[in-house]
Amino acid sequence: MAVCSIPITFHQAMSNTDLIIPQRSRDIGDFLVGRFIPFIHKKMVGPFSFIDHMGPVDVKPDRPFDVDQHPHCGLSTLTYLLEGEIMHRDSIGTVQRIKPGSVNWMTAGKGVTHTERSPDDLRGKSYKMNGFQIWVALPKELEEIEPSFHHIPAEDLPIWEDGGASFKLIAGEGFGKISPVPVHSELFMMEISTTEDYLLEIDRQLKGEIGILIETGSITACGNTVDAGNMLISKTDDACNLQIVGGSRIMLFGGPPFPERRYIDWNFVSSSKEKLEEAVERWNNREFPEVPGDSTYVPHPKNKS
Repeated sequence: MAVCSIPITFHQAMSNTDLIIPQRSRDIGDFLVGRFIPFIHKKMVGPFSFIDHMGPVDVKPDRPFDVDQHPHCGLSTLTYLLEGEIMHRDSIGTVQRIKPGSVNWMTAGKGVTHTERSPDDLRGKSYKMNGFQIWVALPKELEEIEPSFHHIPAEDLPIWEDGGASFKLIAGEGFGKISPVPVHSELFMMEISTTEDYLLEIDRQLKGEIGILIETGSITACGNTVDAGNMLISKTDDACNLQIVGGSRIMLFGGPPFPERRYIDWNFVSSSKEKLEEAVERWNNREFPEVPGDSTYVPHPKNKS
């Protein structure tokens, strides 16, 4: 298969900051290759609108992991840790510690605020943090539903093995399995770890657009080796093949795209630009619900001095 290399610029957005890191992406035949979403050439993969890889990083005793009170609307957040722990608190009243392998699934709907911090017993200690913060856009008719929160322990997620590969279905449906995470649209997210080289054949095992994020190790696709820190997007729905190198860990995610375009402004996602403007105004006017007992406030990036 001929390989065409087309340089295009894209961005990895960082949660709750206005930091933008320019990167490059390329075309290797059956896949687009780049670093996470959104980027210019591909804003979303199925309903997934944002993926932020947190780490791996060493949390220092004098610098705990602290994300102050900030808002979301029009989306669900999915937090999945590989290492470290986070204490989640939100305006619904949830207080939940998340550990590696479990899932925090918060549906913001019409509006929610939350904080993410080092647990009290880890403050003042050194530990490693590594994981993913993910935004999943809501269907248009559900964008303003009441906020909700669900925590799914690691042992409740479907896990299976095939040859030298271990699979975990984090959310949605895939490979004949169903995750207990209460998603609001057709989607999938799964983790695959290999102890030896493994040929992954996706032939109608997943539905919709397919994103492949390489967390560690590397894969081979269309005769090209793609290393950790990159993401591939299959040009064909539902089916693609790739060779995963032994000792690698990859994340698969995606699903059928929505019929309407989605717009993003900071931590807000909507099918309506007007709704985004209303959300920004509400946050600027301190009209969002607050996390009980928390007075911190992260201003909209445009309002930072």
